[in-house]
Amino acid sequence: MADDSEKVSDGPLLPEVTRRRFLTEAALGGIVAAAAPVVASAAPSPAGGPTANGDSYAEAGEPWAPRPPLTFSSCGGDYMTDVIRGMGIEYFAATPGNTFMGLHESILNYGMVTEPKMRSVLTLHEEASVAMCHGYAKIEGKPMACGMHGVVGLQHASMAIYNAYADRVPIYMITSAALDATRRGAAVWDHSGTDAPGMVRDYVKWDDTPGSLRHFAESATRAYKYAMTPPYGPILLALDTNMQEDEIPGGNKGRPPIPKLPRISPPTAEEAVVEEIAGRLVNAEHPVIYADRMARTPEGLKSLIELAETLQAPVCAGQSRMNFPWRHPLNQSARLGSLLRGADVLLALEPTNPFNLVTEQDRSGNYLPVLPAGSTSISISASELAPRGNYQEMQRYGCNFTLAVEADSEATLPSLIEAVKRKLTASRRSALQARGRAFAQAHLEDLNLAKQAAVYGWDASPVSVPRMCQELYYAIKDEDWSLVSPTAFQGGWPQRLWTADRHYQFIGGWGAAGIGYITPAGLGAALANQKYGRFTVSIIGDGDLMFSPGVLFTAAHERIPILYVVHNNRCYHEELMQLQYIANRRQRGIRRVGIACDITDPNINYAELARSMGVYGEGPIADPKDLGPALKRAVARVKHGEPALVDVVAQGR
Repeated sequence: MADDSEKVSDGPLLPEVTRRRFLTEAALGGIVAAAAPVVASAAPSPAGGPTANGDSYAEAGEPWAPRPPLTFSSCGGDYMTDVIRGMGIEYFAATPGNTFMGLHESILNYGMVTEPKMRSVLTLHEEASVAMCHGYAKIEGKPMACGMHGVVGLQHASMAIYNAYADRVPIYMITSAALDATRRGAAVWDHSGTDAPGMVRDYVKWDDTPGSLRHFAESATRAYKYAMTPPYGPILLALDTNMQEDEIPGGNKGRPPIPKLPRISPPTAEEAVVEEIAGRLVNAEHPVIYADRMARTPEGLKSLIELAETLQAPVCAGQSRMNFPWRHPLNQSARLGSLLRGADVLLALEPTNPFNLVTEQDRSGNYLPVLPAGSTSISISASELAPRGNYQEMQRYGCNFTLAVEADSEATLPSLIEAVKRKLTASRRSALQARGRAFAQAHLEDLNLAKQAAVYGWDASPVSVPRMCQELYYAIKDEDWSLVSPTAFQGGWPQRLWTADRHYQFIGGWGAAGIGYITPAGLGAALANQKYGRFTVSIIGDGDLMFSPGVLFTAAHERIPILYVVHNNRCYHEELMQLQYIANRRQRGIRRVGIACDITDPNINYAELARSMGVYGEGPIADPKDLGPALKRAVARVKHGEPALVDVVAQGR
């Protein structure tokens, strides 16, 4: 080979070096000497000195340039930290980014060491930061904060933001605004926008870009108030990078006052409307109560139980919240369709899909009303108090409702309960008891049918979904457990077989059904549960986990105890079924649809993935007799304060 072909060049800054000379001199340390003159000539000038293009480092603002030491007595980031934690926000999740490092450093070196202390949580992706806040809020009932680096961090987070918006969940989000970008380097220009929140404005409840620290304090307080006023929602503040980093003129004496957070009163229905609804419910022979996003706090769960028991009326619960105890005799969720067809009054509390609740599609594709002619349908929902026009998370217009009450249903229930009690006579109350006994018998029949259905394929491999769910329940039922994942992909088997009667035992679905939510949201819920000593469990799909595998690192790094059970059906199963349906309609067969959906060749070992990130892992488990012992070992690890993962090779649904 010619000597010229062996030359290794790194451009004009390095002397020409042949391959043979490179290997020889590297072994002798000579390569350092060869490069030393170039390094010396390229050394940076002192702070404020000229660069190669004549600009000073102070003007260029490059992060590696020497800067004068800071001896701030009070900086913008410290003040912002005081404002944020003064609202009761305890956690700040973030993938680090240099456009919000002024605030982030203040949280680390000021907020984490002075009272009331905050905690910084490291994530490996902004979508995970927001989804963690999502799960946290559904347990704790208040926002957690997260930081996102410029427009690129906000773009990463956008799907999780949309999930939270569609789920009506409060999240306190912070991104950056380089309002004076002349003090920043080139990368910050790439990562900045003149209106960064504009990218997600259609699916946040409110946003602002404050121009001063006083403006920040007022906007921060207003943002919290908006996030926590039903309908809840995520808010976004874009904070000027220099304002975060710079000293406050005058030090602590120059700190603006911090506004006091007001007590927030949710919107309730008018008294006359409440009286009308109460009268219809008391006089109804076949009332149905449907609740979906209703119980945003434990009080909502208690109120719905009281209303149902007062009326001895059936309750059908949606999948968005823990609205009603799963084994309560009046829980008739399995009979929603048949009950609606005979209902004379329907009371829908925060329905997420009102149109599909009261209509159904026939074989010809026509939509027909579900409720019988002459019935009354009532919705109480705060969702339409904050509508947006672009994204269609509000679903099709529920045009068949008789009365639409634009108010928070949880806040309205106490006055509705009192009105119902006033209107119930002793004779009417006695008559309703017979109705309650009939529903209790129906609930028992549904439970027995579910048990019989669950044993089919009990010993099959891959593991049947009912067995996977029941083995998990056997392992955790004596703990103070909290299921922090949706159950739609498991066919609702936990609701059909488990006993749950506490608000935190189920946090519902993910709003817009954006994949990648379940794993990080479960960890955020586990963070909220941690201080109460609750046992957190999440059933995650294999596809969902692979959207955000870095969450496992955060679980181990932050020492957040949670049990992840991977429902590993080795495919995107929902999409597989839809492709099968379309292929059959077109009479092409279903043999090839797995090409687009199967997560195989190779099969992913999720237990090994977990172990690589410091999480205890077991599996893959395909033999059902091995599942119970594996779950028992994993439960012990979680009770010891560790995260654990069990990989279950299971059937589709």
